Amino acid sequence: MITVSLDAMGGDEGPAVVIPGAAKALERYPDVRFIIYGIESQCLPVLERFPKLQAASRFEACEIAVRMDDKPSQALRKGRWRSSMWKAIEAVKSGEADVCVSAGNTGALMAMSKFCLRTMANIERPAIAAIWPTLKGESIVLDVGATVGADAQQLIDFSVMGAAMARALFGVKRPTVGLLNIGVEEIKGQEEVKEAGRLLREAKFLDLDYHGFVEGDDLGKGIVDVVVTEGFAGNIALKTAEGTARQIASYLKSAMSRTWRAKIGYMFARDAFQRLKEKMDPRRGNGGVFLGLNGIVIKSHGGTDVEGFAAAVEVGLDMARNDLRKKIEADLNLYHARRAPALARAEAAI
Repeated sequence: MITVSLDAMGGDEGPAVVIPGAAKALERYPDVRFIIYGIESQCLPVLERFPKLQAASRFEACEIAVRMDDKPSQALRKGRWRSSMWKAIEAVKSGEADVCVSAGNTGALMAMSKFCLRTMANIERPAIAAIWPTLKGESIVLDVGATVGADAQQLIDFSVMGAAMARALFGVKRPTVGLLNIGVEEIKGQEEVKEAGRLLREAKFLDLDYHGFVEGDDLGKGIVDVVVTEGFAGNIALKTAEGTARQIASYLKSAMSRTWRAKIGYMFARDAFQRLKEKMDPRRGNGGVFLGLNGIVIKSHGGTDVEGFAAAVEVGLDMARNDLRKKIEADLNLYHARRAPALARAEAAI
């Protein structure tokens, strides 16, 4: 049985989306249990509408909620110990919950998660990993918003963590990894990216296959299992892909209702359009995973709806079932154990 701690006050709509989203996830996974943290006067009236969720949950009242526009430092000062966000994270640290899910302020959630759970050994900065739909299935893209700017070593750390996640979720023994760049040629890109590419090519001791550089239009092709970038570019790529999916869906809806012939054609092809709609629905990929922490934290989009939040909970369940944290920790330990002799040999050669 997996227990999920929820920050009920997170997101644009707070309990109005979080609690029904949890109820929807419970319908699909009846064995899950929840600990819901929130302001009592706002949460309990909503929770009472879902008796099955109420029976499978424990509610914990909190004094304050972290606002979506709070600065991370501000949220840490006023929200530690008392906020729904902190309490939900702390439940993972104490072992009461296996995973925390929040749609709250990303910067505050990352700051609190890092402060409460701490990063794994040799990890300076955590990353947010997203599961990305592709023509071949799914890939993992990281970082999509936690770290703005990253040096070569951090990009390698992201590669190791992303490969461990792909191994856990997709069952791939040696995941393929690519670095997102402005071109596939080795001479192109920022110095940090080129240096990370060189180090990955030379690191034969890694349990992954380095593909090389990939471009933005390769993200949806699924040519690699893991795409690695820093958080600024990754977040823009994610938001652009989601916006494009909604734009195309809007175009299709408008075209199918424009003339009576189009409406008749839609009636005959309704099943195909429904499958296309489901494939392009950005809510299905909602839920970024914080990698590099001593605990599993899932970040849902703040503006998502009930279906989207349920998807974020389900991502968390997948991470917990696959024991993601321990697998990442094992891969990182193996990487650094193999890296030390390689560095020693390189220094001796000099």
